[in-house]
Amino acid sequence: MSHLSSEDESSLQSLVRQLLKSIKERIVGAPSLECVEEILLHLEETDENFHNYELVKYLRNHIDDILGSVIEKETEKCTGEGRTLVSGQDTLVQQVTRNIRESKEYKDMMRSMKNSMMIVVESLINKFEEDQLKKEELHRKKQHEQHTDYCMENCSDSGSLFNQSYTFMNQEQLQILIERMDPGQPMEVRRDALHTLCCAPPSDVLNCEYWGTLCKYIAAALSDPDSTLSDKGLRFYAKTFSSSTFSISREIYTCLAKHLESCFTSQQMPVSTLSVGMDITSPDAVQILKKFRLLNEFQKEVPSFWIRHPEKFMEEIVESTLSLLSVTHEQSLNSDTLDCALEPVYFLALLDIKASWFKKWMHGYYSRTVVLRLLENKYKSLITAAVQQCLNYFDSGKLEDDATDNLCTMLYHINSAQRTYYTGSELQYICFVHSLCLLGRMLMYTHGRKLFPVKVNNKKEPVSLMDLLVLLIRMMYQHPNTTQTGNVTQTDSYAAANLVMEVLRMLCGGKECATECLYKNIITESLLFPIVTLLKGKQIKNCNETVLINIADILARIASTDRGLSLLLFGENDSTNATNCLSTAHIIAEFTKRLLDGELPALDSTEPSSALKGAFIFVCRQMYNTCEGLEVLMPYGLHESISEAWKKASLITERIPTPVAGSESGSSTAHELQNMMNLEEMLLDNLLNFAATPKGLLLLQQTGAINECVNYMFCRFTKKLQVSKCEKFGYGVMVTQVAATAPGIVALQSSGFIKALVMELWSVLECGRDDARMINPKPAPVEAIDRSCQKSFLALVNLLSSYQAVYELIGNLPLPNKAVYSLREVPSSVVDVIDRLIIINSNAKIHSLFNYEHSHMFGLRLLSVLCCNLDILLLLESQYSVTEILLNAQKENVREDLKNLGDFIIDGLSVERNHILIRMELIGGASERDLPPRVLQKGNDPYPWPLFSSYPVPKCYLQEPLKNVVLKQDNEVIKLLKIPGKQSDWLECCKKQFRKNMTIKPEIIKGNTLVELLENVVEFLANNPSECFFRPYKATDDGVMHLTLSPVQQLGIKMVVRYGRFLGVLKTDADEELAVLLMHCDRFLKQQQVALGSSLCCLQGGYVGHDWFASTAFLIMSGDGERTLKFLQPFSNLLVSAFLWLPRLHSSIHLPVERSESGIHPVYSCTTYFIEMLLKKELPLVFSAFRMSGFTPSQICQHWLAQCFWNYLNWTEIGHYIAICIILGPDYQVYMCIALLKHLQQDVLHHMQTQDLQVFLKEEAIHGFHISSYFEYMEKLEKSYRTTILAEMKNINIK
Repeated sequence: MSHLSSEDESSLQSLVRQLLKSIKERIVGAPSLECVEEILLHLEETDENFHNYELVKYLRNHIDDILGSVIEKETEKCTGEGRTLVSGQDTLVQQVTRNIRESKEYKDMMRSMKNSMMIVVESLINKFEEDQLKKEELHRKKQHEQHTDYCMENCSDSGSLFNQSYTFMNQEQLQILIERMDPGQPMEVRRDALHTLCCAPPSDVLNCEYWGTLCKYIAAALSDPDSTLSDKGLRFYAKTFSSSTFSISREIYTCLAKHLESCFTSQQMPVSTLSVGMDITSPDAVQILKKFRLLNEFQKEVPSFWIRHPEKFMEEIVESTLSLLSVTHEQSLNSDTLDCALEPVYFLALLDIKASWFKKWMHGYYSRTVVLRLLENKYKSLITAAVQQCLNYFDSGKLEDDATDNLCTMLYHINSAQRTYYTGSELQYICFVHSLCLLGRMLMYTHGRKLFPVKVNNKKEPVSLMDLLVLLIRMMYQHPNTTQTGNVTQTDSYAAANLVMEVLRMLCGGKECATECLYKNIITESLLFPIVTLLKGKQIKNCNETVLINIADILARIASTDRGLSLLLFGENDSTNATNCLSTAHIIAEFTKRLLDGELPALDSTEPSSALKGAFIFVCRQMYNTCEGLEVLMPYGLHESISEAWKKASLITERIPTPVAGSESGSSTAHELQNMMNLEEMLLDNLLNFAATPKGLLLLQQTGAINECVNYMFCRFTKKLQVSKCEKFGYGVMVTQVAATAPGIVALQSSGFIKALVMELWSVLECGRDDARMINPKPAPVEAIDRSCQKSFLALVNLLSSYQAVYELIGNLPLPNKAVYSLREVPSSVVDVIDRLIIINSNAKIHSLFNYEHSHMFGLRLLSVLCCNLDILLLLESQYSVTEILLNAQKENVREDLKNLGDFIIDGLSVERNHILIRMELIGGASERDLPPRVLQKGNDPYPWPLFSSYPVPKCYLQEPLKNVVLKQDNEVIKLLKIPGKQSDWLECCKKQFRKNMTIKPEIIKGNTLVELLENVVEFLANNPSECFFRPYKATDDGVMHLTLSPVQQLGIKMVVRYGRFLGVLKTDADEELAVLLMHCDRFLKQQQVALGSSLCCLQGGYVGHDWFASTAFLIMSGDGERTLKFLQPFSNLLVSAFLWLPRLHSSIHLPVERSESGIHPVYSCTTYFIEMLLKKELPLVFSAFRMSGFTPSQICQHWLAQCFWNYLNWTEIGHYIAICIILGPDYQVYMCIALLKHLQQDVLHHMQTQDLQVFLKEEAIHGFHISSYFEYMEKLEKSYRTTILAEMKNINIK
């Protein structure tokens, strides 16, 4: 092969050429020769067609001819004579290969092949150079300048390497080529040299030793008046950008930027003025726009890869750009007219009007730091110029009058290829848009905001950050430039108002920038200026509805955050007691109310649109769906205004005739109907959001629209729609809030929500998903409530948390208890769930379940949570005899083998039933009862707790009865109580001593000391007319003994007596005495009740629950019924009785009829309302945990308060709770719950993460809580909130 014939050489050349053509794309895409070499070396690994190339086949055959016999001999030699390879030695192939490569034949073959291939490659190169010279000669003769111009137009900003041919050059050839590019050479020679340079591989040119000289000559070519030469230079830059390393691209970019800068500073090219405008078809404009276009394309691409390179490279690019854009002509500094010359920023703005390059540069911290540092230290004039552009636009009357033309300019600029000329005003507007977008992006970042204030022309004082933002807001309503339809078209997107809106929305999206930029009084005042003006009855020029809608949008975004909401409600200093002027919230609420009531003058002589009303209602909604916001907006009665507007819209919708297809009026009627339906839906949506707080839910119920609102919510809930554009969560919390009340649960039931929830639960438990393919059987659940049904379980727990709600759903309703249940029979109500999953007392029910154990376990766990509410426990027991059913189930769950006859079978169901039976029987706080665990233990005795099938419970479950310790009667409290003739300051002395003892010696406040303290304080307050909130009534004995107690009360008496005996405060015959007391209370309270026209079940007759406060007072009085009644009678005159004694205000004449008929107790609408308000301020993490869990603090606190913390606190703490509320005021009920949640904070956060917060708060007693430990904290809360809370508590009897 070393002596190739001409035919062999020609054949081999053909094979090499064919290989190169096949891999042309791989080679052309390589940025350097080293990369080409790597591609060829690894071609076999990366090219699946490698062994199909003819050159590869030729080489394989050649190797076989020369080395075939040598390989066979080596193979026989290694395997002959019985030789074997032991472990650890080379394989046979490796050994033969090594021997072959060391042989003389292999070395001779490699030398011969190398020499032959060198001859072939040299021949190919020589032939390629000859062909290239011929092509160049032909090109010069034909002078295809038009073709060159076409290529320039298409490749100036992104020249492709894949459509180019290359001439490989050595250093000597490049040196000659560079000499021919000298500006002193003839034009034709320079053109040819630059054309050849463009055809050379970038790697050869970039590695040239004369790179500096080459850059200088190319820059000279760019500045040359000859357009062909300039185009070729620009084409070389474009190719270099796309194929070179970052360092070379950076150098090329800085050269181009400096060249452009010199064009403006050295007067090398004529620059027109703004008064002349710009004709983009003129040769000078074409050349400079091409250069700026290439510069801008690189600006937008470079952020994607400059982080991989040293910072100084990026800094050079940034600095060269800022230096170029900072170029300002002398006449521009001294003139505000259109006579100033066009600056670089005008050309860049024309190509990138919204400054997308700057947006990309500011996106990453790596580049943003450099940009802002250079702007601050060297190029602050660029920011000054941008601010000046905004000031000029705002102050220019001509631009204001010619706004429509500016928008049309933008539309043509985007869509029209025939647009060739821009006036000076249009160029100024384009530059203004660019400057505004640049400033808006800069304001998002801390160091960007630190560049302010800036000094500008014609302003004595520097322009501060607030000055700029106020200017932009004023620009929004003084230069609206937008349509009134609410639909932002492509043209409108460049209007000043919409550009400002983009900036403001962008600032609203960031917490830090919103705080520093927007959460200021001066900003809200600027936003409210048009609103305040309209409230005064004045008109504003150019202020149309769209402007007001935009203002409302920004206000709503501000109100959607806690800090922004505080700004609107209380001002910048968060002064809740500020009364010197109306807050932003008051102005917005007044404007919205007058807008809804039709008391505002028509805007632009038209009726306010639904969009405008909806926009401002939504701002108010962001406030009234929080407790603090509702408190501020309450005086405006927005719920009534929205309700009235909804009723009017509903009537109009009903009166609009049904559109008839084909009629002339059909389309207009359909449009009108659709608009009214949208208005109706919008008003319902905003009315529904009153249900986000306890008091708001009361207001919603009083509007009479709660059923329609809940229907609307259910419709959106089933579609899994978001509550609003500003809400992060769905309707879960709102559903829970609604379900906490009787009218709310009735509305949920009538809407179909409960039925849908129960059917979904059944699908999860018994049916499985319809769209799930069953390839393998479902695994048996390990947990009692596994992931598949946890969501349904928590939803039911939330739904059935309130006793009033449960009573509306199951009160006086029997179980179906059918003889046969069809397998297709799906439950649709809560009663059905109890019947099919909890009270499983027949084989028919067992056989109707596909997954009996799993489904029944679900029901038992639900029962366990329900029984934590003592009223629900008593209701279930009185109606369905739950205890008897569970005991019978335990009795049947025994072994039948003779060896262990009668032993209980320990399984998940029996353990759960045992836990529930103990929970239902024993009463007490954290240290007063022990509940058996639900899990088995390791070892020989996995469940040491004995199971049972009849009461009483085994003794091991019973705690030792507490001893009633008699305290000394000479303590400070007793001495104070024995003072005869109590003076007016006695109560203050008593409070002072009580506070002292609660802090230092809380153990004194119990037993007889507590009894006498409560009696004396209540007597003193009841004798003071100013302290009597309710009109006094006297208890009578008439007909008391003929009264009968409800089954719930009868079972409650047994429970109270069991607990009293455990505490050691009751005698054996206390049942009858407590029954007489409850009958006296019932008769006493009925004197103060009125018949209501409500359809709620819980309002049909007397109080449907057990009287836990009277029972608590009975135990405090050691079972003395007469003494307890004597205490309760004067106590009922006090305000605190309304919140401690829940039956006190049942259907009461002391409340407005509307409030009584709502079925919502003041404990819920007032106490828990303030608990949520304080919780958000004092314990924001706990408040957020409740929100994320879909549970509300009002629900659990209502539960605790309704049963006086029975089963949650120890008896001593319950006594202290009653004492602090009576002695220090009913507002301590709020502080008590806040202190409890503060104590539970870590547990709440943990169980929020484990997604069982509701279950934890209901099932677990509160361990380690002592009121004395949190008494100082409660006093601190009293100082901050007493005025507000007590004032609201005293307003419960006001309509």
